[in-house]
Amino acid sequence: MDHPTDLDCIIIGAGPAGLTAAIYLARFRRRFRVIETGESRAGWIPRTRNHPGFPDGVGGRTLLGRMRRQAEAYGAEIVRGSAQSLRKVRDGFRLATGAGEFSAATVILATGVQDNAPPIPGLEEGVFRGLVRICPICDGYEVVGKSVGVIGRDDHGAQEAIFLRTWSDQVAFLHVGEAPLPPATVRKLKSAGVEVVRSAIRAVRIERRRIVAFDLGAGESRSFDSVYSALGVTPRVRLAEDAGAKLDSSGRLVVGDHQETSVPGLYAAGDVVRGLNQISTACGEGAIAATDVHNRLRLARSARS
Repeated sequence: MDHPTDLDCIIIGAGPAGLTAAIYLARFRRRFRVIETGESRAGWIPRTRNHPGFPDGVGGRTLLGRMRRQAEAYGAEIVRGSAQSLRKVRDGFRLATGAGEFSAATVILATGVQDNAPPIPGLEEGVFRGLVRICPICDGYEVVGKSVGVIGRDDHGAQEAIFLRTWSDQVAFLHVGEAPLPPATVRKLKSAGVEVVRSAIRAVRIERRRIVAFDLGAGESRSFDSVYSALGVTPRVRLAEDAGAKLDSSGRLVVGDHQETSVPGLYAAGDVVRGLNQISTACGEGAIAATDVHNRLRLARSARS
């Protein structure tokens, strides 16, 4: 078993935030490990066209692969395994995983979020074909002039439908919540030019012509060029809670200017921190966290000298 001082840092997660942190720590010549499950949310992206530096767009898996190769070129070691528990110890942190136990002076959590999946058979295929979308900020531009359905159950989903009116004047909010929408929410939707469909979705099929069709019951069927899921996400914060880190009202981690959580030496970056859910933001936060880890350890070593 490693002792806490054997590693400078453990990065949990190998999405854009975790891999950026790995690139930085490797170039800082730090001793660290990246623990990942291979299930980065970014891998679902068929092609993003709003990430700087890729005027023709880039697929999520391609981007992750390039970032991984870049980190490994500088000596980063990426270990496949599921993180089971994280606890604070006297000299740092101890992480238990399916691949063994790791200890380090600091930890960067880049665990991301889990999408609350809509009831769509063939969901993954629909996402890769660009029929089913989960981020209007990332790819709202791709639905300019198209008919769009937004699956939601509450005011959050309604706001997303209104937001999509930036690009399309054919937006329908498909309400799948058990409770009726508040009258004020219905008025906001109608005022914004969003159609409200109150019937629950009973069946879905993805057609050859890149159209997602819904059977809403009572003989009613609707088709859309693209459908957005606005059912929200679940932040992956269990490990942070194990270590005693504070969460905000949305269930994400509270961090300071340098991405440090309420637990000294425990950092967080990417979607697990704030609700923007953007690759560029995650990369920036990963860089900030890794740089602060390096400076923290450098200053601590100077103080001991």
